[in-house]
Amino acid sequence: MIVLALRNLFRHWKRTAIALAAIGFGVIALLLAGGFIDWIFWGMREGAIQSRLGHIQITRPGYFETGSADPFAYLLPDQLNEEEIIGLRPEIRVITPRLAFNGLISHGDVTIGFSGEGVDPEKEASVSQHLIITKGENLGPDDPTGLLLGAGLADNLGVTVGDSVVLLANTASGGLSGVEGPVRGLFQSASKAFDDAALRVPVDTARSLLRVSSAHSWVLLLDETEKTDEVLLYLQERFPVSESGLQFTPWYALADFYNKTVALLSRQMSVVQLIIALIIVLSISNTLVMSVLERTGETGTLMAIGVRRRRILHMFVTEGLLLGVIGGLGGVAVGGLLAMVISAVGIPMPPPPGMDVGFSGKILLSWPLIAGVMALAIGTTLLASLYPAWKASRLEIVNALRHNR
Repeated sequence: MIVLALRNLFRHWKRTAIALAAIGFGVIALLLAGGFIDWIFWGMREGAIQSRLGHIQITRPGYFETGSADPFAYLLPDQLNEEEIIGLRPEIRVITPRLAFNGLISHGDVTIGFSGEGVDPEKEASVSQHLIITKGENLGPDDPTGLLLGAGLADNLGVTVGDSVVLLANTASGGLSGVEGPVRGLFQSASKAFDDAALRVPVDTARSLLRVSSAHSWVLLLDETEKTDEVLLYLQERFPVSESGLQFTPWYALADFYNKTVALLSRQMSVVQLIIALIIVLSISNTLVMSVLERTGETGTLMAIGVRRRRILHMFVTEGLLLGVIGGLGGVAVGGLLAMVISAVGIPMPPPPGMDVGFSGKILLSWPLIAGVMALAIGTTLLASLYPAWKASRLEIVNALRHNR
């Protein structure tokens, strides 16, 4: 059946070539567009993880919902054994504390509000790899009083690297506490609103300012993002909320902007896939309908010598299937080559909102994307071949034999 279908297809090679070109171009378009969007998703995902979120955050239950109203009620145990947690799973690379606090920052006659984080400078370097230091340098263990300010906050305050500022915050007992330190560096993230109010200090400085000895969260960084759910499930089973009083939150539950962007672009890709599927269906239907009309006499002869209608149906469906397979494989081969070339050259992209530096885009091909594109190519050609195949199998033998006279 396959050999016969191939011979029938390439008897009219020009029409078959046009149909294969339509399928191939559709597959190439889907691969390149889908690969570019997948690369955007990957970049946003890793940027969110390695700039602030980490892969998993350990907090008290309810901290992310109501912690800002009463932050001192959600402090973690003072003696959380991070080394024990790291040793539980080989996928856990780093676990680092964070202590969140709000207050006022002053320089000269200017005083404005801020949203701060106390972090471990050494461990945080692994979790915040995508935090861009625009001026000065990052926090370090050699400077326990240095501060890292968001670029927008520094502009609003009128300070730069080397200037001294004063932080004021409320303590757990309701009193007022303050510390003074130099601005060690300025940073920029993907969120301008965050940069306009954020600052970071060493966690020991934050604890001294707030008169506490623990942290609000511990951030876990894994060796691979794909293992997040596996490690999360293990930790939740190992430390039940009812017994440990700990909540484990994955990065994607905290990345609201990423989730909304993925949902938006995924809907747009679905529309593109539908349009390309319709083009393939119309193209293949036209090819096979023309084939049925030209081979009406042959089809009548086959049925006259005893070939069953079901076999006629299978023959034309097989032709549609082969068109999908050949066109899909050819499109994947050409699309993969183009993806490598485009990725090597790079796609110049403008700076994202709130940032000053552009970047170079790439095409990220994955096996799920390739399998999905192939499934679409084969599925649409099979769908397109059903009506012509059914029409050919329902021909009246006498009228079909008389067709070419």
